[in-house]
Amino acid sequence: MQDVIIIGAGPCGLSAAIECNRRGLSTHIIEKHHIVRSIYLYPTYMQFFSTAELLEIGDIPFATPNDKPFRHEALSYYRKVASHYQLNITSYEEAFSIERHDNGLFTVHTRDRSGQELCHEARQVVIATGYFDHPNYIGIPGEDLPKVTHYFREAHPYTGTKVTVIGGSNSAVDAAMELIRVGAEVTMVYRGETISDNIKPWVRPIFEGLIQKGNIHLHLNAKVTEIRMDSVVVTTNDGQESIIDNDFVLALTGFHPDRQLLASSGVLLDGDMEKPIFNPETMESSVPGLYVAGVIASGSNANEVFIESGRWHGRLIAEHIRPLSS
Repeated sequence: MQDVIIIGAGPCGLSAAIECNRRGLSTHIIEKHHIVRSIYLYPTYMQFFSTAELLEIGDIPFATPNDKPFRHEALSYYRKVASHYQLNITSYEEAFSIERHDNGLFTVHTRDRSGQELCHEARQVVIATGYFDHPNYIGIPGEDLPKVTHYFREAHPYTGTKVTVIGGSNSAVDAAMELIRVGAEVTMVYRGETISDNIKPWVRPIFEGLIQKGNIHLHLNAKVTEIRMDSVVVTTNDGQESIIDNDFVLALTGFHPDRQLLASSGVLLDGDMEKPIFNPETMESSVPGLYVAGVIASGSNANEVFIESGRWHGRLIAEHIRPLSS
């Protein structure tokens, strides 16, 4: 019997375990992939928008020679934090249901890589799952073709090809700029009047320069309405269609948290956003003893919570379960 089972080994789940351990609570982190899976799925050469200090957990300094850390530095940092605190982590085991008993205790039902079903008992449960396994699909013909991906890792495989990037966020802009460097012909399609206002300030002028030179073909107020084997159909907001030759499509339309585990556990969800109902001072959900941490607390709007803010959720949870002064 553990005091706390934490589902998800991202930065927010790791932070929650550290804060609980500091208060003398036993913890077990259950992760269906490996630690910080979401960061692993970031583009290979991605640089964070935040400074290293804003990504720190457990009072462990994040040392980097860069103003903004890169993906590989973050992977190394969180591995070291988990090792430093000797966190009890079970990887490649998926929690598929949470059962709360009349006595207030919980049983977490899981399935390991071999398909064997297991049960884990705990006094409290924290759901700290991420969102990168669940891309936002557009729902257009051809989106399921092999040429389409919702994940961009690096540009090399697209050398010399025609690539359409759907989206106008940092991920879309970064991908377009990397693709240009390897000689891809890049078309960007975005439904807004301008690209996102949140584009990294040191990236925006370079990106705009590439557009002015004609290196990136940008279609604003438009959307891809069909994906074909050798082309895409782009439709403007006023209904005009154009067919663009195409080899690959990067549909960088964002991701959303999976709320199935929350809902099946009895957690109430609020409105169309399906945001879990919880106490923001303690992160406790509508189910007593069941907490949320990290991006899962944002419902379908994954941009509402980042590592910078979600890393503090664990401290609120741990303090509610067992105050540090007690």
